[in-house]
Amino acid sequence: MKALLSKAPGGPETLSLEELPDPVPGRGQVLVAVKACSINFPDVLIIEDKYQLRPERPFAPGSEVAGVVEAVGEGVTGWAPGDRVVATTGYGGLVEKILVGADRLFRLPEERSFEDGSALLLTYATTIHALVDRGHLKAGQTLLVLGAAGGVGLAAIELGKAFGARVVAAVSSEAKAEAAKAAGADVTLVYGRAPFDKDASKALADQFKAACGPAGADVIYDPVGGDYAEPALRSIAWEGRYLVVGFPAGIPRLPLNLTLLKSCDVCGVFWGAFAMRDPAANQRHVEHLFRLWEEGKIAPRVTETFDFADGGKAIAKMAARDAIGKLVVRI
Repeated sequence: MKALLSKAPGGPETLSLEELPDPVPGRGQVLVAVKACSINFPDVLIIEDKYQLRPERPFAPGSEVAGVVEAVGEGVTGWAPGDRVVATTGYGGLVEKILVGADRLFRLPEERSFEDGSALLLTYATTIHALVDRGHLKAGQTLLVLGAAGGVGLAAIELGKAFGARVVAAVSSEAKAEAAKAAGADVTLVYGRAPFDKDASKALADQFKAACGPAGADVIYDPVGGDYAEPALRSIAWEGRYLVVGFPAGIPRLPLNLTLLKSCDVCGVFWGAFAMRDPAANQRHVEHLFRLWEEGKIAPRVTETFDFADGGKAIAKMAARDAIGKLVVRI
């Protein structure tokens, strides 16, 4: 089989398409013929050895796949060759065939494409865990979403609206603002590019406050970090919840006096660990997502697809923070 491999730390240009032996499923494993693999920001970090997970090389990036069951290992029940499936894998998805634990698979409905299926789990499952379990978002509350035109950002807009919230979407361009509006955002704002000096940081905080309204944001969903974090925190409501999702703009340092003044919570969101620690709760969330998808309340937005050999270009576009919605590699 072919695999797009990282053999040494570096950027997307260091990846090489190579031949590997076909894997054979062991006990409890399923062999999946991969049809599509979506790209997420951890793929940028993992090939540079900047992610918390550091696989032994050579390895393929790609943490979210859709495909067809090709074979099942000993002890596997409920899955058979020909079944259409989706799964998150941590890494290893940019391959023609992958081994996945049977308990990590979800069934892809016949009417859904492999491209859309590969773009569902990581962003939406992260976001439903964030908003429900960590943010305790309620109908009628205000949700501020940073980086709102990315994969998790658009998922946050859609899920926020599905849960009855007023959604304020913050983005870095007018084109991204249009994407956020199309996803259902009630209010959009365009912020400048960091780094920010003290005056620019205060101006951004004022911009967030004006968009969120006098009561502030009940929940802030931040997959961006960096210099955007403190201005956003300054717009939080009394007893609001600030959700720490990711740091493509850098790891921020928040002034903790703000948490005292607003009696607010800063909450980490680590969906992968949550899914491993409480698989039953994660299963319920994913089932909820499939119902919302069927009802038309959410829909993965695949904005660009890439050929297998061009998987590195997809990762490069993600690294440049130019992506709107989800980027998918067809295998």
